[in-house]
Amino acid sequence: MSITTLSTCSLEQQISSFNILGDLNITIHVRQNPYHLPLEALFQMAARINKKRSFLFVSKVLGKHLPVRPSASVLSGMALAARLLEEFYSHEVSDLPAIVQGIIQQEKSEETLHKLLQHPLELPEPLLFIGFAETATALGHSMFSAFGSKAEYIHTTRELIKEVPSTIDFEEEHSHAVAHHFYPLDKNLLHSSCPIVLVDDEITTGKTALNIIREIQQHFPRKQYIVASLLDWRSPDDHRKFLELEAELGIEITAISLIKGEIEVNGVLDEQQAEQTKPAFVHTEAEPTFITLETAALTKLSFSSIDQTGFVNTLPYLQQTGRFGMTSEQQLQLHDTLRELGQFLQQYRKGTTLCMGTGEFMYVPMMIAASMGDGVWYQSTTRSPIHPATKETYAVQNAFAYESPDDPNVRNFMYNIPEQRYDELFMFLERGTSVERLNSLYAALAQLPIPNKYLVMFR
Repeated sequence: MSITTLSTCSLEQQISSFNILGDLNITIHVRQNPYHLPLEALFQMAARINKKRSFLFVSKVLGKHLPVRPSASVLSGMALAARLLEEFYSHEVSDLPAIVQGIIQQEKSEETLHKLLQHPLELPEPLLFIGFAETATALGHSMFSAFGSKAEYIHTTRELIKEVPSTIDFEEEHSHAVAHHFYPLDKNLLHSSCPIVLVDDEITTGKTALNIIREIQQHFPRKQYIVASLLDWRSPDDHRKFLELEAELGIEITAISLIKGEIEVNGVLDEQQAEQTKPAFVHTEAEPTFITLETAALTKLSFSSIDQTGFVNTLPYLQQTGRFGMTSEQQLQLHDTLRELGQFLQQYRKGTTLCMGTGEFMYVPMMIAASMGDGVWYQSTTRSPIHPATKETYAVQNAFAYESPDDPNVRNFMYNIPEQRYDELFMFLERGTSVERLNSLYAALAQLPIPNKYLVMFR
């Protein structure tokens, strides 16, 4: 991916051109950049293996496809929290410069995060935050966690849970897995009239947000919705659709983001142009070491999931992930628990460490990683298929694929794991499964150029 940037007299009128792969090019017109964030601090570009949308903004702060300092990733959600207070409530946030600096210079993020956790922001009214699976589960949780009270959080999920009916269902049309489900333990979660904040990492058209707003409004009507994202690339036609839905439903939708602009997509990616790079690393031991974290502070929920093959997994979920709902009070308790677990895992470290969440299970391992000391990086597995290519500045340099332990019909990926960078890997699994369903994961882990590997489970 090559980048050409033309800056006018203001960062808010920046034009950047990206050659992604082959003939696929994108031009970005930045219209708003209130915190003067460099684009290169927020994302790189890659080519998706998806006929519905051929490109992907690969976040450098989200902790998904690219490694990030875990504290900096949490700060990206807290930057959205500050943006919410400024834009929607006209409240000044004194910690904002430090938050922004922690995103740009990630090595400065840990101290700022610690301060915000000790002295959280305050909301003028109750809000419900909803994060979108799978990519924005931790981002939504991080935004919610910036507030000390009056906030609740839940994220959508691709899981099918047997014992709990889904309260609402909607689709993400451009995704490989379009269906989203919603499983709040508190059946009154959506019955209030408080504003809802929908959190996603990047908005290209806004169709996903419109779909969930329409679904919520049909069953749990209210007046105010806020759509929060790191990046907002909606076109004038997409903005018009938001105005039309406001008029149709008699509601107000406020969009906030760290960067706002428009994109032009030119050319297509021929499959033959996509350089398929396959790592040639030496295999290591196939089976990693298991670590079981025992704590009564994390509640286990005896719910069963069913996958596309009909397999039923009866092993428990964790309540505090955000999938089933969280209050501000529960969140404050969770911080203490995850800090203690991170300090416990420090004893297994030998050097530079990669902590890896799995799928939707991102925030809990991210916050554990943030308490494991210096030299810790974080990212997550993903179901998003991306063309890897050994091209300078291209976002995905290598890929390791495996069948998801939760559903063998779903391929998962680990991206951007170079040789001779990490001394150990801690991969966090929310739930266990059968031994047979871990075989594909074991084979993928065996390819990783990391000498010491641990699978972390919860009991």
